[in-house]
Amino acid sequence: MEVKVVNKEKLYIFDTTLRDGAQTHGVDFNVDEKKIIANKLDLLGVDYIEGGWPGANATDTAFFNEKLKFKNASFTAFGMTKKAGRSAENDPGLASLINTSATSICVVGKSWDFHVELALEIKLEENLENINQSIDFIVKNNKEALFDAEHFFDGFKANKEYALKCLQAALDAGARWIVLCDTNGGTLPHEVTEIIAEAIKVIPGEKLGIHAHNDTGNAVANSLAAIHAGVRQVQGTINGLGERCGNANLVTLIPTLLLKPYFKDNFELQISKDGLKLLTDLSRLQDEILNRASNKTAPYVGASAFAHKGGLHVSAVNKDPKTYEHIDPSIVGNQRQIVISEQSGKSNIIAKLKSAGIELNEDDQSIQKILDRVKEREFTGYTYDGADASFELLVKKVLGKFTEFFDTKSFKINIENSGSEGSTLSKAEVIFLIGRTEVSGSGEGNGPINALDNAIRNSFESSGYASYVKDLNLIDYKVRILNTGTDAVTRVSIESIDKNGKSWFTVGVSDNIIEASFKALIDSVEYKLMKDQAKPII
Repeated sequence: MEVKVVNKEKLYIFDTTLRDGAQTHGVDFNVDEKKIIANKLDLLGVDYIEGGWPGANATDTAFFNEKLKFKNASFTAFGMTKKAGRSAENDPGLASLINTSATSICVVGKSWDFHVELALEIKLEENLENINQSIDFIVKNNKEALFDAEHFFDGFKANKEYALKCLQAALDAGARWIVLCDTNGGTLPHEVTEIIAEAIKVIPGEKLGIHAHNDTGNAVANSLAAIHAGVRQVQGTINGLGERCGNANLVTLIPTLLLKPYFKDNFELQISKDGLKLLTDLSRLQDEILNRASNKTAPYVGASAFAHKGGLHVSAVNKDPKTYEHIDPSIVGNQRQIVISEQSGKSNIIAKLKSAGIELNEDDQSIQKILDRVKEREFTGYTYDGADASFELLVKKVLGKFTEFFDTKSFKINIENSGSEGSTLSKAEVIFLIGRTEVSGSGEGNGPINALDNAIRNSFESSGYASYVKDLNLIDYKVRILNTGTDAVTRVSIESIDKNGKSWFTVGVSDNIIEASFKALIDSVEYKLMKDQAKPII
């Protein structure tokens, strides 16, 4: 039988997280953070890493002065075409790009006649000369040249002939890539397909790229439509960072291009299977650097991307994951989550126990006890949807497999204010019984919970638990009011992390927010001691 060989075309991934992603409101990368992300992007296997705009600000200039060496990616500097009225050789902006260690240079230029005349206030022909001469200068200096055709899709709709002339001016000067930018993000997928079909009559598809913004929520769809229409480079950012609504999200695009049949069968990427496994960690690392909570429902990499709550779903997934999962989560470095809730059945409990390393037979009566306990506690306001550590503690206690490390005798909070703004001080005291010894601790903080956390830690200083608690850090604290009124029930969720980067979630519920917080804090400490196999003190 003759085997048909399909010659796959190469797709190139261009990451602009450190440049266009840095335009995000509230995002301000420093040099060290840029280096960390850039090195992770290189390990992932992207083809281009756009590091920023050297000369435009101190951070980008300093970043390009670093001696960066990438194994997979081409280091790219961003700037703009030369200014009108001067030669490319005498343009300071172009000079700052040429003088970097970047092997590729991407310059942005106008492709919408409206902007040329209104913003630049120059003649249309002069803009074409600026594009052509800038690209020519870059090529003559032995750098790979890319041209970002700003507002191309709007420009095409307004003046098709001129927009295409802008692309032609870059091509004639030797541009390796001509990138079609949907700068205001207003273009829809069917328009992308139709317009690229016209552009590709002038510019070969293997020289075209797409840079889609997400103002209509279609950046990923527009990028996929562009590839289907013939472009061979796709630009975007990790987690979709970018000005306004962001850029095309490479965390969604990359696995789609590598794993989904049409793209997998027709195209190849430099990113390998091993590289793809780094995707979830890279997504969450960036959130951590930016001090942002990760999007739990993010496709492929979100904590809930492969979470199953309904008992029927869980039962089916246990038999065959493909029933409710479009890919194996481990392929992108993620993992399956079995959510425990009031709606859970035995299949959820069994699956969740298995993921926690607790093996029980399906007919074990303990399963029903655990399920009953979960539903009983959720009736009072608890939820174990995302509180894996608290759930595991509950299970161990129901099964009689948890050895108490300490007992709480009391705790108290005192809040003082001297009468002036910003002078409020919170103090906390706790008393524990460890074995037969009563220990106490006090702490101060910028709020009652911070003070309570410090008091708990300090109480263990003279005990055998000190080393275990020392590297325990709280990284997130959330409060949910479950009902209204002065007697409202409060649910507190806490995320903790240790020195190895392992994080876990705990929950506490009470009609007193301090007590709810204390319960969640204690669960976090108990889980850390259990996880690290601390020996109970008698």
